[in-house]
Amino acid sequence: MSAAPLAPLAPLAPLAPLAPLAPLAPFAPVAPLAPSIVSLIRRRAIFECCKWDPQVEDVSTIADVPIVLDAAAWCELVVHAERLAVEVVAAEEELRGRPDLHDTLGLPRAVRRALARANPVAPCRGVRFIRFDFHHTDTGWRISEANTDVPGGLNEASGLPRLVAEYVPGTRAAGDVADGYASAVLASLPERPHVALVHATAYSDDRQVMTYVAKRLEQHGARVSLVSPAHLRWRHGHASLETDWMSGPVDAVLRFYPGEWMPNLPGACGWTSYFEGTQTPVSNPATALLTQSKRFPLTWDRLRTPLPTWRALLPETRDPRDVRWQASGDWVLKPALGRVGEDVAIAGVTSAQDSTRIAREVSRHPSHWVAQRRFAATPLTVGASQRYPGIGVYTVNGRAVGAYGRLAERPLIDSRARDAAVLITD
Repeated sequence: MSAAPLAPLAPLAPLAPLAPLAPLAPFAPVAPLAPSIVSLIRRRAIFECCKWDPQVEDVSTIADVPIVLDAAAWCELVVHAERLAVEVVAAEEELRGRPDLHDTLGLPRAVRRALARANPVAPCRGVRFIRFDFHHTDTGWRISEANTDVPGGLNEASGLPRLVAEYVPGTRAAGDVADGYASAVLASLPERPHVALVHATAYSDDRQVMTYVAKRLEQHGARVSLVSPAHLRWRHGHASLETDWMSGPVDAVLRFYPGEWMPNLPGACGWTSYFEGTQTPVSNPATALLTQSKRFPLTWDRLRTPLPTWRALLPETRDPRDVRWQASGDWVLKPALGRVGEDVAIAGVTSAQDSTRIAREVSRHPSHWVAQRRFAATPLTVGASQRYPGIGVYTVNGRAVGAYGRLAERPLIDSRARDAAVLITD
């Protein structure tokens, strides 16, 4: 007896495309350090790392937990940072000779005049020291900005990881930023060079950075002078000190004085020289302000310099007049020359009072602001709470040398965020 024929199978429905998986968080889960250990680290940071502001009001500025990355994630950040550094220095060189784009950047008028008078082809001598601020998001790593002018956090980034790693087995510091910077600065200088560390001497948070750098330079055999830019004189591209306690030429200048503040200095100190190619090496030259401006992306389509890494990692950035930021929470408002997260407006994060004030300023002076596409930052789980990490990767002459960690209780890294050691798993 023959078997009955099988009924034909119904055609299979096509499979729905798989939704892309969000990248796994690169942060290792960690428990907070014991209060006694945090207290010890805090005390050592004050005396060993020149961390003179360990507390603001009743809040410690040093986090009780580190940011721990696996080696693969750190390597990824290193590659990104080094590519970003090469591209941004090349773009700055082109922008020096493009005064037609300087208005777009939202720079002070006196700075634009100084740039216009400077020789755009004169080489800017000196080590390039940059920090790129990374955030992990639901689409991978992104940068919120680059500190190409006067990157801060150097003492915390250099000393804090070394202290914290002693209490987190199986980890190491991401690098020694200050040592990498000092070594590069001295590499091309004569033996026992005299280095001027220029900063706003009235600000203790600036002074602590320069004091820490001075100690590291002295360990390498340099002579240092901690001075205000008003103490320097420039003649034919050469810098010299003129103070009541010391006078004479210097072999290099390290600048921790924001470029946009330069026009406030007396004309006798020759502040416009920082925007020119000088014979005395300056780190960083004030021409870095061209890319420090958060309106730098608005010039990209008019530059010849390719910027593929910047285009991939920096969120879409627009002139506020070109997007409807008032009716959407998709845009973050930032001042072109803002620092330390000041005056950043994020819907649902920034207070209503501050948001109203910032919106008013943006409407009045849109050419001094940008709207940046908002991203969803990946939080770090600490016990039952979540904190939002920011990782600033430093480069010296295009090579990554270490990282500066910050932890915030909300997705905004500002002056209330705490300094955190960035550690790498062995």
